[in-house]
Amino acid sequence: MAESTPEDRPIIGWREWLALPGIGIDGVKAKVDTGARSSALHAFDVEEFVSDGKQMVRFKVHPFQRDTLTTIEAVAELADRRQVRSSQGHLSLRPVIVTELDLAGRRCEIEVTLVRRDAMGFRMLLGREAVRRRFVVDPGRSYVTGRRKTRRRKKKKRKP
Repeated sequence: MAESTPEDRPIIGWREWLALPGIGIDGVKAKVDTGARSSALHAFDVEEFVSDGKQMVRFKVHPFQRDTLTTIEAVAELADRRQVRSSQGHLSLRPVIVTELDLAGRRCEIEVTLVRRDAMGFRMLLGREAVRRRFVVDPGRSYVTGRRKTRRRKKKKRKP
């Protein structure tokens, strides 16, 4: 994506619904965090392997908080492994992938680290490297781009 002027950049709020079409995620609620350098996606059962001479990573994602029924299985090329310091100060070595971000009518490639985010309020954290020179963040607003209508499994009601 060509560099744009601030006037050309879409405004996004501190939390937004976005898509990662390259790995089959058509909707995930993300916290936009300009204090975090990198972006992070909730992933589990992460497995690295080699295919046609390329380092790959296979993983699963529960894209919706408090929903362990909806599961997306994804495969992506492993771009890197990086030491990342969590908000609690812990260092961990995380796999990094490059995938397409679809947000506010814009599509661009971003780097995403894969990590378990079960206890976090958002399944994805969109860091400053992903938003810089692409979006203007208004921290006083939420869901500027709209709320996604996602395909969630309905939970069965229990009979008394």
